[in-house]
Amino acid sequence: MGAETRAPRADATRNRDHLLAVATRVFVSADTEPSMRGIAREAGVGIATLYRHFPTRESLVDAVYRDQVARLTAGARELLGRLPPAAAMRHWMDLFGDWIATKNGMLDTLLAMIESGEIAHARTRTELLAAVTTILDAGRAAGDLRSDVSAEDIAAALIGIFTVAPRPGHEAKAGRLLDLLMDGLRPPARPAGPVGHGSP
Repeated sequence: MGAETRAPRADATRNRDHLLAVATRVFVSADTEPSMRGIAREAGVGIATLYRHFPTRESLVDAVYRDQVARLTAGARELLGRLPPAAAMRHWMDLFGDWIATKNGMLDTLLAMIESGEIAHARTRTELLAAVTTILDAGRAAGDLRSDVSAEDIAAALIGIFTVAPRPGHEAKAGRLLDLLMDGLRPPARPAGPVGHGSP
């Protein structure tokens, strides 16, 4: 009986994760908010299945939003576990771009939920800044990133970049601007010592 109970639960989790992934992809590519029916169709399920997991548009938007924030916060630690800090920072910037792009198709609902207090925007900002700080601290300790840059500086720069080069559609431009930002985050090269000092 225990195995039978676990199997449906695992199936339900897989189905929910699939719906979440599809909804995220649809929100990224949409110019306006897609219908719940359109998301269900894209996922290859009936509308009743979508509503069983996410009874309202708000519950779906909330789940996608929280999933993306979790990926950003956990992503900082995961990236540092396998990459030098500067490389981890550059990859994290791409994750941030994905998060910004996800808002394309859910902006009206998201803003209404923030306005009503259903989503704590201030807490999200704190979590994201903490993720950036984690990478910055590792970079400073390794001599990989400048010590005079704050998480707020990086967040402001990223918002500026993805405003002028929104994704999808401007990936190449965004990538170039992010690479330029990374160049500015690296410590300046120390000047070489005087040549021939002490020579006759």
